[in-house]
Amino acid sequence: MRCNSAKVMAVGTLFLLGATPAFAETAVSRVDTGDTAWVLLSAALVMLMTPGLAIFYGGMVRRKNILGTMLQSFIALGVVSIQWALIGYSLSFGPDLHGIIGDLSWAGLRGVGLEPNADYAPTIPHQAFMAFQMMFAVITPAVISGAFAERFKFGAYLLFVIFWTTLVYDPLCHWVWAKGGWLHGMGVLDFAGGIVVEINSGMSALAAAWFIGSRRGYPHEPMLPHNLPLTLLGGGLLWFGWFGFNAGSAVASGGLATAAFVATHLATAAAVMGWLLVEWKHRGKPTLLGAVSGAVAGLVAITPACGFVGPVAAITIGLVAGAVCYGAVVAKFRMGYDDTLDAFGVHGIGGMIGMVGTGLFAAVAINAAGADGFFNGGAALLGKQVLGIAVGAAWAFGGTYVILKVLDKAVGIRVTREEETQGLDLAQHGENAYTM
Repeated sequence: MRCNSAKVMAVGTLFLLGATPAFAETAVSRVDTGDTAWVLLSAALVMLMTPGLAIFYGGMVRRKNILGTMLQSFIALGVVSIQWALIGYSLSFGPDLHGIIGDLSWAGLRGVGLEPNADYAPTIPHQAFMAFQMMFAVITPAVISGAFAERFKFGAYLLFVIFWTTLVYDPLCHWVWAKGGWLHGMGVLDFAGGIVVEINSGMSALAAAWFIGSRRGYPHEPMLPHNLPLTLLGGGLLWFGWFGFNAGSAVASGGLATAAFVATHLATAAAVMGWLLVEWKHRGKPTLLGAVSGAVAGLVAITPACGFVGPVAAITIGLVAGAVCYGAVVAKFRMGYDDTLDAFGVHGIGGMIGMVGTGLFAAVAINAAGADGFFNGGAALLGKQVLGIAVGAAWAFGGTYVILKVLDKAVGIRVTREEETQGLDLAQHGENAYTM
């Protein structure tokens, strides 16, 4: 009786708004409220990751650059959300054009309504899926900002975010996740963004760090994190939000979301231990920064795999990610590039580990829509995953380098020596985080 009353009320409400009772009955019967609630909550969790990233990054820079660094993450919520609604979602998930890009049929969210879309979200409103994917698009360029923290012009950064999201993120997203995307059609598996978010942002960060050059005085002058408690808080928010990032990518509440949730947590816990053990052996002491960095490495690495692997495989992926990403961060000093906040070492390398881990450990027993990996008799999947890594890495690095080259010629991307010495908080924003 209560269910019937709810339907009658919904039909009556939509009738008053101009919809017909037949349409209202169809909409009510197709949308699953439990799935919708889970996806909307997951979208909110992923949204929280962007200010979490801002806090995580802010604690690791010098005190004169904390506000500028945090703003570079936070402003993506404004810039990318508008871009996504106007053209980004249509380019990423709109009707396919030759496997390369979506057309502009959904520009301005035209046709993206409250009824489900059978291709992407059969049990939730199409707009719920759009909003969930929006939050992925938001955080990805924010991750890149860690590579050039403390030396990038804010105005140039806004232009970079717009062009990068449109020209790099949207096409790669379409290739991997959209119906008709060519990597998707080949069977490349990426449950929640190992290529689309992590390798994409990590390789773009490497290109940016090489192009813009090192900070003044690096590596001879000490440039230590100024507030590690902030970094711990930000890392905790990332871990919390990542449950929406990964488990929400099931686009439904139920068994698959649960499997992704458990895999995410176990891999992250294992990566904390993997990073700390290697750091302890290498440096003689375990550090809080190492523990938090290991957690992020584990979250990154399990992202493509979480919906395809079981608990033991997740722990294995996390342990490997923690150890290897620590080595990648250490190696940057020998390689001579200044990736300020280790976006490449953690996100780029971590994403690659996760993609390979998916190729090794994926099982159709976990997700019937996936494939068996190498250790489950599916050797072909590993090759597809490696192809996905190569394509994503090349596209992200090359596209980012070209965009930065053009922007540097047009408006200049690096602050002056005087501004860098003064700090971006005062020079670029006229603010000071600490008044004492």
